[in-house]
Amino acid sequence: MTFALSGPLQTAVFEALSGDSVLVMIVGTAIYDAVPTGALPPIYVRLGGEDATDASDGSGAGAVHKFTVSVITTNAGFAQAKAAAAAISDILHDGNLTLSRGRLVSMRFEKARAARVEAAATRQIDLRFAARVQDD
Repeated sequence: MTFALSGPLQTAVFEALSGDSVLVMIVGTAIYDAVPTGALPPIYVRLGGEDATDASDGSGAGAVHKFTVSVITTNAGFAQAKAAAAAISDILHDGNLTLSRGRLVSMRFEKARAARVEAAATRQIDLRFAARVQDD
């Protein structure tokens, strides 16, 4: 097992999202690893939690990283948030990301959850992905 590819995977995911013209048309540059303090834009993307499990085999150390990417908006309705979520899914599912260390064997969409957060008058879509990485 190795957790050493967590950082390179996160960087690759961030770069893929930030470099996609469709997603940028929807959320601009509001793609965060750490959400800044102060006023936030009406729609943004946040990289979320991650769980990693061993996937080492005879070819070397590896892991499966299950991680969340969230779309959060204060805009009325889910339409714009769903458009951003669809773009994220298009980018990451079966994505061809290059890691600074190791390699991405596969990435797939697992599930999503859309919900209203009434207390904060926001809408949030959490997308869950599973990435299999190998430390060559």
